[in-house]
Amino acid sequence: MKSVLRSFFLIINYKTLIITTLSIISTYVCFHAGLIAKFPDMLVGVAIVFPVVFSISSAYNRRESALQRFSDFKGHAIAIYYASRDWPSQAEAEIPDRVRKLVTEMTMLMRSMFTTNHRSEWQQNEQAMYEYFSMLSRITMELRHHGVQSGEISRVSQYVSKMIIAFDNLKVIHVYRTPVTLRAYSKVFIYVFPVIYGPYFASTFHDYSAHLEYVMPVLYSFILVSLDNIQDHLEHPFDEVGEDDIRIDEKEITALMK
Repeated sequence: MKSVLRSFFLIINYKTLIITTLSIISTYVCFHAGLIAKFPDMLVGVAIVFPVVFSISSAYNRRESALQRFSDFKGHAIAIYYASRDWPSQAEAEIPDRVRKLVTEMTMLMRSMFTTNHRSEWQQNEQAMYEYFSMLSRITMELRHHGVQSGEISRVSQYVSKMIIAFDNLKVIHVYRTPVTLRAYSKVFIYVFPVIYGPYFASTFHDYSAHLEYVMPVLYSFILVSLDNIQDHLEHPFDEVGEDDIRIDEKEITALMK
């Protein structure tokens, strides 16, 4: 029950209340001022619903792609740990421990980078991340001195390369999002539409029973602003605010390195 309520209040927030209040005031003023008009209903779908649904679909696809890239990063990191643990001809406890510690620090840094929007720190953190990749690459070269063959060393180097590619893909998803102009267009119409449609809502007053006159402006406001809130939560899949966000947990990865 708590989970349902938490999800509900993520899409119904202060913006919903503000827009709903403004639409009710607009409808009330238009009705008493005699400003009545029959606007086409299809305008809502063409001008608002379609762009918003497209934005939600685009943000969802970005989230799914981010999940795949994070799985690639996690899987290849664990594969490198297993290689450092199992491939040397002589047991070498130090190297697997170093790999585990290094992957943990990389995951913590990646989580810090993706959960914040501080662009001033991004370049410094990115350089630190690539330094971790460099250290991981040097560790794989050390396996040569512990009986690991050149072909297997090459395979581990490919794992490091795929981790770098996965990280860069995650960075691209974090930086480049749904087109800004499309989101701005949708927001303007979502917040303005319930207000400017006051004459239309006022024209429907006689179609409803008493005390139900404001059902239409309330429903329109709730639906449109809720769609916008859903898109906002999907837009940033790493901020750990929404129910559908990606959780980058270093403990989860470390627990698999035994």
